[in-house]
Amino acid sequence: MAGPLEGIRILELTTMITGPLGGQLLGDLGADIIKVENPKGGDMFRSFRGGLYSAHFGAYNRNKRSIALDLRSDTGREVLLKLVEKADVLLENFRPGVMERLNLGLDTLREVNPRLIYCSITGFGEDGPYKDRPAYDAVAQSLSGVASMFLDPDGPQFAGPTISDNMTGINACYGILGALFERERGGPPRRVDVNMLESTVTFMPDPWANMLQADIPQHPLARVMASQSYALKCGDGKLMAVHLSSPEKFWQGVQNALERPDLGQDDRFATRHGRIENYLGLQEELMKAVAGKPRLYWMERLEAEDVPFAPIHTMPEVMDDPQIRHLDIFFKTTHPTEGELTLLRRPVRFDGSHDDQPLAPPPTMNEHGDEILAELGYSTQEIKTMKVAIETVK
Repeated sequence: MAGPLEGIRILELTTMITGPLGGQLLGDLGADIIKVENPKGGDMFRSFRGGLYSAHFGAYNRNKRSIALDLRSDTGREVLLKLVEKADVLLENFRPGVMERLNLGLDTLREVNPRLIYCSITGFGEDGPYKDRPAYDAVAQSLSGVASMFLDPDGPQFAGPTISDNMTGINACYGILGALFERERGGPPRRVDVNMLESTVTFMPDPWANMLQADIPQHPLARVMASQSYALKCGDGKLMAVHLSSPEKFWQGVQNALERPDLGQDDRFATRHGRIENYLGLQEELMKAVAGKPRLYWMERLEAEDVPFAPIHTMPEVMDDPQIRHLDIFFKTTHPTEGELTLLRRPVRFDGSHDDQPLAPPPTMNEHGDEILAELGYSTQEIKTMKVAIETVK
C-alpha cells in the first residue's frame, strides 16, 4: 500500500533535530526524502557520540536517502539545482542568510522550479533582534517561558526530552502539508517559515489563556493543580499517576479505590476549588493512602472504580506494557552495513492501520549518492569523478 505522499519529493538540507524530524514525518507518509549532507561529516548528529551512525541520528532520519554535496562548490551547486528541478519541497534549517550566501536563495531556486515549496526553519525567525543568534532546545524553552513551567527556581535543573526542537519539526511538517494541499488545488507555491521560539510559545496555549484571560499566575504546579494530577509512591516503591480532572465521579472513585472516604469530609477537599487550592495537602494524604500496599493492588482498585490512572513506567517498562505491544509502536529493521535497529512507527493510522508506512532504516553517509546522481542523468564516469571530489573534501 502506498503512503498518501507517494510521488512527492522533498529535498532536506538540515541537521540535528528540527529539520530532520520534519523530513522524517513526511517520509513516514511516503514522500521521497533526499537528505543532502555536507561531505565533511554530514549531519552533525551522525557523530554525536562517535562514528557516523549514532542513535541520535537514527532517531530522526528513517525513510530517507542520503547524498553528500559540497554546496560551496560549483559541482555541488549544479547537482542541487538539478535536484530542485524535480522537487516539490526544499526544507532547510540554516541560520537566516546562509542560503543566499550560497547563491541558493528562493529567487534562484524558483527560477529553476517555479512550483517549488520552500520551508525555512530558524531559531527566532527570519528577522528581528535575535535572528543571528544560535538556537538550541534549552534556549527556546527558556525564552518562550516553557522552562519556567518545569524548573524549581531554588534548584534549577533541566530535565527530560527535547520539546522546542520536536515541536518545530512537527510544525514544519504541518506547514509543508498545508502548502502542498493548497498548491495541488491550484494555489501558489508558498514559502513556509517556522521558528523554534514561536513553536515553543504556542506549544502551551492553556497557560497563556489562564494568565492573560483569567489572571491566574503560572508556575510549575499551576497545570497539575488545575487538572488534579498526582504522582504517588506505593508501598513497594513503585510509582503511579492518577489524573482526577473535573468530573466529580473521579473524586468519589479515588476515595473508594484508595480506601479513604474520609477525604471527602475534609473541608479542605470538599470542593474542586478547594482541592486545587490545597493541592499539596491532598497530595500528602494520597501518598499516605497508597504507602501501605503495592502498586498492583491500587491499580486494580482504581480500574474497578474507573479512575484515570497509570503506572509511571521507566522506558524499558514501556516496551513491555501490553497496550504498547498491542499498538505495535516499535518495529525492527536491518541496515545492510549497520545491522539490526529498533525504531518507532509513526503515530498516525489511516483506515485503522499504519501498514503503508515505509520502514527503511536511516541512511549511511552518501549511501544513495550514486543512485540519485544516476536518476539525474549523470553517467557512470561522471559519478566516479564526483565521488573522487567528495572523498577529497572529506
